[in-house]
Amino acid sequence: MNGELLLVILIVIGLIGRSHIITTAACILLIMKLIHLERFLPTVERRSLEIGLLFLMMGVLVPFASERITYKDLMSVFTSWPGILALAGGAIATYMNGKGLALLKIDPQLIVGLVIGSIFGIIFLRGIPVGPLMAAGITALLMKIASYLAGKI
Repeated sequence: MNGELLLVILIVIGLIGRSHIITTAACILLIMKLIHLERFLPTVERRSLEIGLLFLMMGVLVPFASERITYKDLMSVFTSWPGILALAGGAIATYMNGKGLALLKIDPQLIVGLVIGSIFGIIFLRGIPVGPLMAAGITALLMKIASYLAGKI
């Protein structure tokens, strides 16, 4: 199957699944292919994750910059159970994202399953796609559990 057709299929799936990010990304890549900018695809592949994470982090840090988070709010993170659990959740999520990135570097074709799984989650579970790293991190954990259980059988 050629790249253009696959991108069109992803655009349709993104539209059906109401995933504007998948649709937009596939449209941009399709346009790049159609106007013969394929030489930039390796750069996009190499740098887009960093740029995307940069903008995601900027979005998360806006409340600090706009001073909506106060010193009192900051201290409550370390002195309340919800705050402490949020710290643990953030640390675990970051660790899982790292495992996901490592898995995608080893087995990049898994992104197809992650995208389709995310679309299923959007359509059938009313989920919100947060990105392939967390999905890959969960996949890495499931693969570790599956290999452990397979060794036990």
